[in-house]
Amino acid sequence: MELRDFAESVLFARTLEEKLHCPGTLTDERPGPALSTPGAPGRPNGLAFKPTGTGAGSEVPPDHRLHEDRERGRLLHFFCNHELLATELMALVLLRFPDAPPAFRRGVAQTLRDEQEHTRMYLRRMRDCGIEFGELPVSGYFWRVVSPMASPLDFVTSLSLTFEQANLDFCRHFAHRFTEAGDAETARLLDGIYRDEIAHVAHGLKWFRRWKDPRDNDWDAFCRQLRFPLSPTRARGIGFNAEGRRAAGLDSGFIANLNVHSASKGRTPGIFVFNPFAEEFVGRGPGFVPSGPAAQLARDLSNLPQFLARQDDVVLVERPPSVAFLSSIKDAGFALPEFVMLEHGRLRPGDPLLERKIGSFRPWAWSPDSAELLAPLHPQLTGPAKGCPAAFDPRRGDLYSKAWSAAFLKEFLREWDTIAREVSPGVARDDWLCPTEVVGSVVGSEEEVLKRREQLRETGYPRIVIKEPFGLAGRNVLRLADDAPTDAQRRWLRRALALGHGVVVEPWLDRRVDFSVQMELGPQGLRLIGFTGLLNDDAGRFRANWAGPKHHRKPPEEVLRLLPEPGALNGRIGRLYAVLAEQLEPRLRSLGHSGPLGVDAFVYRSSDGRCRLKPIVEINPRFTMGRVTLEILRQAAPGCAGVFRLLSQATATAAGCPGFLPYATLLAQQFPLVLGGEPIPKIRSGVLCLNDPAQAESVLAVAHIGPHSPADSVLPGMAGMIRSISPPFEPETSV
Repeated sequence: MELRDFAESVLFARTLEEKLHCPGTLTDERPGPALSTPGAPGRPNGLAFKPTGTGAGSEVPPDHRLHEDRERGRLLHFFCNHELLATELMALVLLRFPDAPPAFRRGVAQTLRDEQEHTRMYLRRMRDCGIEFGELPVSGYFWRVVSPMASPLDFVTSLSLTFEQANLDFCRHFAHRFTEAGDAETARLLDGIYRDEIAHVAHGLKWFRRWKDPRDNDWDAFCRQLRFPLSPTRARGIGFNAEGRRAAGLDSGFIANLNVHSASKGRTPGIFVFNPFAEEFVGRGPGFVPSGPAAQLARDLSNLPQFLARQDDVVLVERPPSVAFLSSIKDAGFALPEFVMLEHGRLRPGDPLLERKIGSFRPWAWSPDSAELLAPLHPQLTGPAKGCPAAFDPRRGDLYSKAWSAAFLKEFLREWDTIAREVSPGVARDDWLCPTEVVGSVVGSEEEVLKRREQLRETGYPRIVIKEPFGLAGRNVLRLADDAPTDAQRRWLRRALALGHGVVVEPWLDRRVDFSVQMELGPQGLRLIGFTGLLNDDAGRFRANWAGPKHHRKPPEEVLRLLPEPGALNGRIGRLYAVLAEQLEPRLRSLGHSGPLGVDAFVYRSSDGRCRLKPIVEINPRFTMGRVTLEILRQAAPGCAGVFRLLSQATATAAGCPGFLPYATLLAQQFPLVLGGEPIPKIRSGVLCLNDPAQAESVLAVAHIGPHSPADSVLPGMAGMIRSISPPFEPETSV
């Protein structure tokens, strides 16, 4: 029988008998003209493709249901359709490319015969389970994405190296599951198909290497050849079977890259980007340029949004993290997003992301720089996000001002007097909450600053702090004591006032414990995400976040212990922040804000020796390191606490390491990562590097996770472990 006649019979037949008929001898003497791709293969009644977007009846059953005959039959029905689709697509490639090398065509013909046999085996086994082929809807996804192939290279890339490679995982996984369910017969069937799939992938790989650009390695050529909606993620199934891939001839670099690659399989992604200079862009205008060290810090930490994202989301970065780093993150149990490269801080012309549907924008902060970066993607927004403004709303800029935060706190404290009497009769606010006099005031001249200092000195606050309204914590800050300002301090003050926003003046308080409250404003309101402890140095610069096991329920124990009646006060603080959220939400919406929000706060010791709470130091309308800390701790085992730290190059040097990579090795040796628990292992203890130590030049982010006893303080017990081999980090910029 001629190969062309055989392929036509398989592709266009209307009965399974014809589609699965396999002649004894095939010749390829008359390959004929190239065939135009039909809209769909011929199919028997009941096996026509279901409409796109409908999935009822064809979902893969969960593993724990595979002891039931019908559930096993449903899974086999799913596999059987995939084998039939592969058979039809192989027939199509023989008809589409009659001039392809004869050896390639012979290999495809043999693979087609294997796929016919796989289909027959699945048919027999699923009938034993009480399911008839066509009883459930069948998908045409394979056909839709592979049949438009423009060359045999497209075929081996999309079918052999994508869907058949993924089957190396599926066959191995479900062979184990069927064995566990007591179905040895189906397990043997899958083992046999698995061995065939190794040969099929090897055949495709042989021709892929022959046809690809010889200047490209296999991985780069594979990524370049795939066309959306296909991505390397489709070449993985359940689990990751490196052994089978090696047996098929794939090299170690390809296997390692595939293991950590991530891209959406259908859900419209959210777009994340780390832009930590929102306050400066708002306060100083579009001409703001971060200093070299600050820009390097931002580059080093550009991957951090991956811990805020889900698996199908996209993180924009200038440089992708290394495979080794991503492997460590995946091994720790975190899902990996897709990384898309920027070029000079902009999306590259022609990037496929510009043609994809987008579910949401999730920059670190909404500011002029992030709005400009994401503007080219705005036409791709779908669903509820479609109405997202294309440009930065100037009203939103007010939220970045410390003056706005101070004004809101002052108003809230006045209103809380009334609310507190209703919630807790007989409890005076001044017993545990700060008075309005410690809240910052905005002044617009040097003379007003000195006048305000005198007023605060007369009321018992000899030192003051002066802050630029727009600037990150620990920077753009001046402290004044009793003595007269120095010439350098006066120059700083004049430069700050020249920006035209005034300055915020407030007492410099004896801070005991800092913490943050993480919130998210969405359609359903402003909800609490959780609390984290916040460690700043004496100048207010960020050093660490920490959280205990119940971080999402209450403020850190270190906060409550300092205040009077800590047990009873826990509920009152919770009520305070609930009321604060109720009052804050309409103001946020009126200024166009939605998304993440962090509220910094602290407990301080007043001159009478009592500790009091300042519930708002500043409001950050963006993601914060506290939010990253909480998201990381979702992967921590129950009963564990965690510390997030930023470590400088001086840290590595002090530990006797010439750079971050050997320092990361030292941390791994001293605090190895230990996972445990079922069904999803969680981190029980150890240190995890959160940005790539092989690429970082100025800062290394680490998380230290370990067991926590309620009697212990998280900070001395855990951060002390890291401190023991590292000095404090004092970055030029803070985040």
